[in-house]
Amino acid sequence: MRRNHRTTLIARTLAATAVIAVAVGCSPQSSKADAAAPATPGSPSPSASASATPSVSTFTDDKPAGSPAPTASATTAAKPAPKVLMSNGAKGSQVKELQARLAQIGWFDDTPTGTYGAATTAAVKGFQGRRGLAETGATDSVTWDRLLAMTTKPTAEELAGQAVNKPAAKLDPRCMTGRVMCISKTSRTLSWVVNGKVQSTMDVRFGSQYTPTREGVFKVFEKSRNHVSTIYHTAMPYAMFFSGGQAVHYSSDFAARGYNGASHGCVNVRDKGKIAALFDAVHIGDKVVVYW
Repeated sequence: MRRNHRTTLIARTLAATAVIAVAVGCSPQSSKADAAAPATPGSPSPSASASATPSVSTFTDDKPAGSPAPTASATTAAKPAPKVLMSNGAKGSQVKELQARLAQIGWFDDTPTGTYGAATTAAVKGFQGRRGLAETGATDSVTWDRLLAMTTKPTAEELAGQAVNKPAAKLDPRCMTGRVMCISKTSRTLSWVVNGKVQSTMDVRFGSQYTPTREGVFKVFEKSRNHVSTIYHTAMPYAMFFSGGQAVHYSSDFAARGYNGASHGCVNVRDKGKIAALFDAVHIGDKVVVYW
């Protein structure tokens, strides 16, 4: 009888231990965001991760090591990458046309040279990133087709760097009523619009990815003709504040370096004459629309 009692006690103890082990294995060990994230195909389940830590080679390419390679009938052939038309080191008339077309939409700020160097690579990479394309810096057929659709055939003056014919920026519907500084991040232009009619347009640049220019609808709440930043101690002439410390203002750095730099979130204008005239035209309370 005593032996049966002892056997029963051991069985109960082992059962309780198993329950505790299961509870520990199922307890959350990550943040709520991680717990809510759906499992991805081929990844180990949370319980498997808790019970054992696989070596680096165990899950190479999202499948266990030693798994047989999938047959051609079980897989879909990968879509071929678009053909690369031009890349770093290329030279010629097509490269010059590329540079002139990029200049039309504000991505190339130098005289077209016909040589695909660092500046052209950076410009193409930026253009690709803003349009959800692979940021390779090389001009493939997809990138080229997208650029052709957005620009016009460069003139002789544009190819020589003597002029830039920018396509008219597409106005956001919110810019069509009242007095508005209509600022397009796509074309990198600011259009001063009064009752749906464009009065003037100028080149602008924005903040970097770390200090982005906010998007949305705002109002001018302060103007300062000879403003100096209290944070960065730099001149901000013709400043028109629309969102916290972000303002439209003239930038001597933009005038000197073009799109090779960026602001700390403000909308920089490089044409001093145009921003001076705009400053005189804009009233406190006028609308500001920043959009893609």
